[in-house]
Amino acid sequence: MKILVVVVLLVGGLSSEAAAKANLHDYGDALSKSILFFEGQRSGKLPSNHRLTWRKDSALRDGADDGVDLTGGYYDAGDNVKFNFPMAFSTTMLAWGVIEYGKSMGPDLPHALEAVRWSTDYLLKSTATPGVVFAQVGDPNGDHNCWQRPEDMDTPRTVYKVTEKDPGSEVAAEIAAALAAASLAFKAFGDRPYSKVLLERASKVFEFADKYRGSYNDSIGSGACPFYCDFSGYQDELLWAAAWLHRATKRPIYWNYVVENIENFKPQIEASISEFGWDSKHAGINVLVSKYVLSQSLEGTTPFLSYADNFVCSVLPESPTNTVSFSPGGLLFKSGVCNMQHTTALSFLLLVYTRYLKNSKHVIRCNDVIVAQNQLVGFTRKQVDYILGDNPLSLSYMVGYGTKFPQRIHHRASSLPSMVQQPQHIDCKGGTPYFLTDRPNPNLLIGAVVGGPDIHDRFPDDRMDATTSEPTTYVNAPLVGLMAYFKARSSH
Repeated sequence: MKILVVVVLLVGGLSSEAAAKANLHDYGDALSKSILFFEGQRSGKLPSNHRLTWRKDSALRDGADDGVDLTGGYYDAGDNVKFNFPMAFSTTMLAWGVIEYGKSMGPDLPHALEAVRWSTDYLLKSTATPGVVFAQVGDPNGDHNCWQRPEDMDTPRTVYKVTEKDPGSEVAAEIAAALAAASLAFKAFGDRPYSKVLLERASKVFEFADKYRGSYNDSIGSGACPFYCDFSGYQDELLWAAAWLHRATKRPIYWNYVVENIENFKPQIEASISEFGWDSKHAGINVLVSKYVLSQSLEGTTPFLSYADNFVCSVLPESPTNTVSFSPGGLLFKSGVCNMQHTTALSFLLLVYTRYLKNSKHVIRCNDVIVAQNQLVGFTRKQVDYILGDNPLSLSYMVGYGTKFPQRIHHRASSLPSMVQQPQHIDCKGGTPYFLTDRPNPNLLIGAVVGGPDIHDRFPDDRMDATTSEPTTYVNAPLVGLMAYFKARSSH
């Protein structure tokens, strides 16, 4: 077989090394802002050092009607519901970014750890009752019928939970993964007592998720669907959580679980090799596990490394087995809502896989094309730079970065007058005129990355088009690690 070695990948007309030296973007500024975004998504009692001063305390009675304290955590996007499934995934990704690139974050590291802790403190509350995992707070149907500040919420703060009789393996397992990943982040950066608490809870929650199997789609019904239905099943979350617990504990029981269960999951994982996000963990499992496979020289005994390679080949545009699309401007594009979640999550996986391969002799082959590791770095940089403004519209898709960025994002708190500007209560429909106006949002949700342009690089900057204009925690979470890496690379 003839092997073609592809070694050239251009980033804005420069090699990745030249682009790094040119420092085309201020990745340090983008890193700071991508973390700051999470402060704008906070629910609960805000601390005195809260930096987005237009946001105030909200949802201070969450859980009270059920006799529990479920204050804290994050609103997932532009609404005022706390969906624990995507929140836990965002937490896992934030923690993973800290684990891999925390040393490159400099003065932003404490803020990144604080962003992780804001969620894990809440997830600890959500899993504190034996035999119960709280899966969500807030009636999404009532919430989506209103355009209201989180500080004013008078929609039902319904509590949804999964139990032994009404299980929810995907939400429980993703919480276990988040707690395990966060335990590694805090262990690495000096808070071993908190790390221990997180890891102990992760183990218990995983045991619950695995023992009492079932989908939260069935258990909490309209709370999950159609908002965050689990379409991929819960087996991927169980494998994902076990992989994180193995990395955090080194216990063979978790490794054996992953290896034994991947056999039953092969058809699904092979059919969804490039899927990774709050719903599907397929590609993430393979990249995460590849680190251990490489360190233990297990390449020929497990399928994970070949799966990780297949993931790479399914994404890179120069691969003959590519399965994803790209806009004319070069943005990775997959069908569905909020495309930027795919861009950031898949780019993060490619960069981390490069990190794991760095000192190995493993070679990625996409049929007759050999993929060099610097291609993966170049690809991820091109995606990051597109987000920051290197695109046909010369528009930064991160609010507050650069001079031209989205002004009318689909976000209640950002689009309504702040409590400082208008302390009077705004009721359910009182915010509708602010939703409908074409005026810019009065409050900058700095660091928010929106759903992004369509496949033709068009972006309407329209508040009513949630698909393109709504920011989410799971878009920003993988971006934090990416920005930290390129910040360090551009400073050399």
